[in-house]
Amino acid sequence: MSTYFSKLIKAGGQLREFNFKLASLNDDGRYVVDVPDDKGGRIVFSIYRNADSEWKIAAQLMPMWIHEAEYVLGEAIRENKEHELLKKPK
Repeated sequence: MSTYFSKLIKAGGQLREFNFKLASLNDDGRYVVDVPDDKGGRIVFSIYRNADSEWKIAAQLMPMWIHEAEYVLGEAIRENKEHELLKKPK
């Protein structure tokens, strides 16, 4: 399984490149994500899978557009996992 992937996602009215990296090789339930802000800086945060298998952004201060994109970020992780499973040799 790939430990890193990127996805273009519309957030805050703009198309932004979100970079996802597994936080630990032994735990596929947490990713570190980074995305550029409106001024060219990087925003880094983590997203984790909760007990209900929903992806949630770890609480911290960041722009609202990131929190509003939480569901779409979780979908990106699910899609990537499905893609990785399809690539595995049988």
